[in-house]
Amino acid sequence: MRILIVGAGAIGGYIGARLLDSGHDVTFLVRPARAEQLQSHGLTVKSALGDVHIPSPPWVLKTHITRPYDLILLSCKAYDLEAAMDDFAGAVGLATIILPLLNGMRHLEQLRRRFHPRNVLGGQCRISVDRDVCGVILHHNPVSHIVFGELDRAQSARTLAIVDALYCGPAFQAQPSDRIVQQMWEKWVLIATGAGITCLMRAALGDINAAGGVHLIVHLLDECAAIADEAGHPLSHATRQTYMDVLTEPGSTLVASALRDVERGARTEADHILGDLLERRASAPREGISLLALGFMHLKTYDARVRREGGYKTESTPAGK
Repeated sequence: MRILIVGAGAIGGYIGARLLDSGHDVTFLVRPARAEQLQSHGLTVKSALGDVHIPSPPWVLKTHITRPYDLILLSCKAYDLEAAMDDFAGAVGLATIILPLLNGMRHLEQLRRRFHPRNVLGGQCRISVDRDVCGVILHHNPVSHIVFGELDRAQSARTLAIVDALYCGPAFQAQPSDRIVQQMWEKWVLIATGAGITCLMRAALGDINAAGGVHLIVHLLDECAAIADEAGHPLSHATRQTYMDVLTEPGSTLVASALRDVERGARTEADHILGDLLERRASAPREGISLLALGFMHLKTYDARVRREGGYKTESTPAGK
């Protein structure tokens, strides 16, 4: 497969580096500034699963796309999706597969409106990465895989072909699923809970727990899970227990990427992660205040202040979900 990776940020760069290191046909779609960086410094990944340096990673500008690609991997920030679709539109043919790795669900609707619905798969990323000030991609834990599948649940020949096309060994794995929509909803609940509570408290999960805030985490998790339930995607008991273990682990230093964005004065994905979930809520919580609504208002108030003070100070954290 000819693979196009939209952007060479943290997630796209990590996956692309692994694929190139394994001999796959990969090209990065980038803007001129990033193209210059790749040409001058290459692409470097630091990871417990093995470091990688690609001296001259292949890249292309949107104006130089001449024919469709077989597979497009998409891991941009949600608020950049419209611009990204304009950039890679020339790479989409009748048989092109678009595999987005964004959180939430709204992006699927945007992609299916812009392109043919059959072009679009569901997917999610389980890689914790970031880029340092020098552009080096830092992989934070030994987890390194994506999960993807057809949106109608049926497994297909093309999903199996993607597994082969993305094979890199233990350093990066692509796992097909016949329940990807359910899995995306489940992850959305976790991401929204983590983003809402860590942004509201401006602290890591372990700090919130140490301060006696476990009940607030549980409240927000229940609220987000109730919306998934209303949408026909309830969390299983085992999944909810797993999320409880993650969210209430003593001493956890986990914070949402949204909080990291706030702390560096960058734009957040508030509308896509918290706002869209709120819009899908059929009814308000039966008791007490909506922590989801409060968390969303917290981030929108931050946006308003940033605009009043002259704009965002820095680019957002490269996608590292």
